[in-house]
Amino acid sequence: MMGNLIKAEFRKTLSLKTWWVLLIPLVLLGFGFSYVWGLLTNNFVNYIGGSDSDLIFRRVGIDVSKLPVGLLSIAHGVNVAMLIPALFGVFALAGEYRNKTISTTFLTAPNRLSALSAKMITYIVWGVLYGVVSFAVAAIATVVSVDGSHLPDVAQWLAAFGGTILASVLVTLFGIGFGALLNNVTLAVVLLLVYFLIIENTLTLVLWSDTTVLGAILPNGTSNGIVGGIAAGAFGINTLNLPPELSNGAQYLVQQAAGAPGVVSWWASALVFAAWTAALFGGGWAANQRRDIT
Repeated sequence: MMGNLIKAEFRKTLSLKTWWVLLIPLVLLGFGFSYVWGLLTNNFVNYIGGSDSDLIFRRVGIDVSKLPVGLLSIAHGVNVAMLIPALFGVFALAGEYRNKTISTTFLTAPNRLSALSAKMITYIVWGVLYGVVSFAVAAIATVVSVDGSHLPDVAQWLAAFGGTILASVLVTLFGIGFGALLNNVTLAVVLLLVYFLIIENTLTLVLWSDTTVLGAILPNGTSNGIVGGIAAGAFGINTLNLPPELSNGAQYLVQQAAGAPGVVSWWASALVFAAWTAALFGGGWAANQRRDIT
């Protein structure tokens, strides 16, 4: 029975244009941001490597010519692309209520638990697929814009790929829970974009001089901190070991360059964001166990 429910969910999503329409901004955003950051960071380290500043870095054991700035490029491209699977997730339940198909979904399953479980499994697979595409376009843009000496090594490529898949699955489930709780596609999409793009970034920046912890505990910062934390870790950048002599503004810019202001480590970000996802998804799940479908 569960297999049939999952097949039905895939047929349902594939019958709509949403899944491939959202791939267009994902590819454009992921490639564009990775390409621009790749050019910026690649040109910067090449400039530093060719100046007297290189001597300073070498004295502290850093070979600028071999810095894997390609990781920074990947992190920025992947992080902005993660908005897309989050939006895709919003349509999972909220979209069905809007399109009046939720009654069929629930009535053709033995119970709502089975229907929601099949939907969760289906969208986990979609999250993986969106993650693969996100990483692929970011990787292509990075290879095109970054010199070979500044590209990640094999282990770093694999870590970034794994982090992207994990982040994509979690943000997809986050979007499902967010949409299910609000039960309104338009409201959920608008609030999700406004919060992720404006509200949290503004709070993190404005309050940075008072606390650097917001990026390590809020949803956007922790979702970015998965792949961003992998990039930051390669450079030894996190809120616990930033040089104290750096100004607050400089500390923010350093972590922003890694794509995750406030990040402590990738795994800590993953755990915190997983908790946010579980809370929203669990809340949406509970709400739809009791919600009227007539």
